[in-house]
Amino acid sequence: MEGKVVFENNEIIIRYPQKDDLGEMIGYINTLSLERTFIRFQGEQVTISEEKQYLDNVLSKISDKKEVMLLVFARDKLVGNSSIEMFDKTERHRGLLGISVAKEYRGKGIGKLLINKVFEEAKKELANLKIVTLSVSPINFLAQNLYKKFGFIEYGKLPNGIFRNNKYEDEILMHKEI
Repeated sequence: MEGKVVFENNEIIIRYPQKDDLGEMIGYINTLSLERTFIRFQGEQVTISEEKQYLDNVLSKISDKKEVMLLVFARDKLVGNSSIEMFDKTERHRGLLGISVAKEYRGKGIGKLLINKVFEEAKKELANLKIVTLSVSPINFLAQNLYKKFGFIEYGKLPNGIFRNNKYEDEILMHKEI
């Protein structure tokens, strides 16, 4: 799947990852990590070998129909990604949603576009998918509102489930049935 759309007079390309995306992926995650926003990385820097192992694992899961991942490029620069990764065994009907957008592209509709596209792909490629789950920070109101617009429902909170900025905060758990 490679989709092209025109977005704010710039060409945005949304597609599956490829082996030669390694350099862009390292730069992207390391930049996001330094922001210390709402992603799992909080300042750590990923090495080439770590990112290569991660990318190889993702490509294998995509090939095995256990994950979909889409990357968003603007002017050949990686500016966002989203994935739904399937659980296994007794939870093989569940997938975990992840999404991130580069700082300079936030608030422009890319997250919304990306969630639409990753769900389209998941419905085609992940045969067992019945429920999608995610977790979000209680102070990430923009993300919570976006998820609610897509039909996600809060089903619980994990007290002290996130450690960020040298303190614990609750983790909001959300789900959506497919």
